[in-house]
Amino acid sequence: MAIPNIDTDECSGCGICVDTCPQGVLDIVGSTAQVVNEDSCVECGDCAEECPMGAIEI
Repeated sequence: MAIPNIDTDECSGCGICVDTCPQGVLDIVGSTAQVVNEDSCVECGDCAEECPMGAIEI
């Protein structure tokens, strides 16, 4: 199963991906998005699609 791959150098920590994810897979840890619940990921791609920085790939 694929999970979001977050480029922490590109992530601004805005939280849009966290708010967008219907499964609660992501959270802001420190100042960047992190995968905190990878088993819940359904590979919908919403987080990557909504990321304004283009920092997420599935």
